[in-house]
Amino acid sequence: MLSNDSQHPACTNHRITIHAYVILTLMLVASACTMSRGTDVATYHNDIARTGQNLQETILTPSNVNSTNFGKLLTLPVDGVIDAEPLYLQGVSIPGQGTHNVVYAVTENDSIYAFDADTGSVLWQVSVLGSGETPSDTRSCGQITPEIGITSTPVIDRGSGPNGTIYIVAMSKDSSQHYFQRLHALDMTTGQEQFGGPVNVQAKYPGRGDNSQNGFVVFDPKQYAERSGLLLLNHVIYTAWTSHCDIRPYTGWVIGYNESTLAQTSVLNLTPNGSEGAIWQAGAGVASDGVNLFLLDANGTFDTTLNAQGFPSKGDYGNAFVKISTQAARMTVTDYFTMHNTVSESNSDEDLGSGGTLLLPPMQDSGGTTRYLAVGAGKDAAIYLVDRSNMGKFNPNNDNAIYQEIPGALGGGMWSMPAYFNGSVYFSPQGNRLLQFGFSQAKLSTTPVSKSAATFEYPGSTPSISASGSSNGIVWAVEHSNTSVLHAYDASNLANELYNSNQAGSRDHFGSASHFGTPMIVNGKVYVGTSNSVAVFGLLTQ
Repeated sequence: MLSNDSQHPACTNHRITIHAYVILTLMLVASACTMSRGTDVATYHNDIARTGQNLQETILTPSNVNSTNFGKLLTLPVDGVIDAEPLYLQGVSIPGQGTHNVVYAVTENDSIYAFDADTGSVLWQVSVLGSGETPSDTRSCGQITPEIGITSTPVIDRGSGPNGTIYIVAMSKDSSQHYFQRLHALDMTTGQEQFGGPVNVQAKYPGRGDNSQNGFVVFDPKQYAERSGLLLLNHVIYTAWTSHCDIRPYTGWVIGYNESTLAQTSVLNLTPNGSEGAIWQAGAGVASDGVNLFLLDANGTFDTTLNAQGFPSKGDYGNAFVKISTQAARMTVTDYFTMHNTVSESNSDEDLGSGGTLLLPPMQDSGGTTRYLAVGAGKDAAIYLVDRSNMGKFNPNNDNAIYQEIPGALGGGMWSMPAYFNGSVYFSPQGNRLLQFGFSQAKLSTTPVSKSAATFEYPGSTPSISASGSSNGIVWAVEHSNTSVLHAYDASNLANELYNSNQAGSRDHFGSASHFGTPMIVNGKVYVGTSNSVAVFGLLTQ
């Protein structure tokens, strides 16, 4: 795909092992469980459903987010490009420095920073480069530039290790042009390595596809980047891998590691007897209902010959919406959907994999049946809504088995992921406006119910939501222009723009956000990663 480019146990969503549907319901209201400690943002887009919503934001409201009361407060300098979403923990005890609210940022220069989220002071900063190493070069691809280090959003577990752990994947190379992909587990209070880490990412999987040897496809670290946000699920860290542009040989890897030992737990390749099929997702993390993984696989081999159960005969799932079981300590594809013209879409690089997956809360349809749905979109401008218990598989003649498909609804391709709030899904396709689609009886409106005045050029934008329960909803989105612009909209009507960072002249300008950039909103502040800093916005007088 060439992309132009200490809590009660019931509050710990990644450790719940009851039925997946119940888990997702709990997850979507899990912020209520954290009130005794405050709100954390410890994973990409706030939760493992990847909804992008913080429902415990009581400071920022539609009445005070305006250019008179709200603006840029701080710029937190870093040593490289920030492609990952910043993360946030409230009330962290830092040795010798007291207790702080902490924002964590990672850079393509292979550095990790822990900042005081309120004052901007550096609490600690470490490099994960090995002796004599540098970050990777661009591998002749301009998508991650000028270097490749830490691209993906980390994940944090406050209950892991003696003080809590932040998990990170970093790429580097040595003077002999050997390339490395490593999983690091860092003490979240000091940045020190834990559990004997880091570990080098190595893998093989039965197959005869790209870069196969002796009946196994082999993971070559130089051919891949880990740009999908990390997922922590039932004590396993899941990583998903993309190529550098469409430079072969490459295939579609998902690899899991035990969070306490860093031992590899499971490996899945989604195109083991073919090629391509990477997991791009515009930096979005693999989504989960608490048991299964959901992702959008990019252009690549799809076996149009199906077995008796309707699955690709050789196990190749290029350009497909995929469900992966994680039970019994192994990953297995248990369901999928791909469109009838999947082969031609892959051949023309018009695939699903440019967007990210969002799992929706349970909804009742017109017949009173409770539906458990997921939504995704890619380059073909269509919205795909799947029933997670029966996704639709493949039919070469039509897409009638999918729960709902809305062709052309977005008016532009998706190189970003949507957000969910209060019965609406928000998309920002490239070259179009920020769009709100609403649900009624578990079906999505076929046209937007509201849209922004501003147009978002390539790559569009990944919105995030702040709200207090179902009230005071605000949609935040970054416009990627020469000087990036932070926008805030009334979540009930995107025609009502509350604020943007151009309204006060240059006062709130913050430079250039990366095209993976996703705003993070918590505790009255908005954090945006840029090419050389974290920009912090909030109320100007508090």
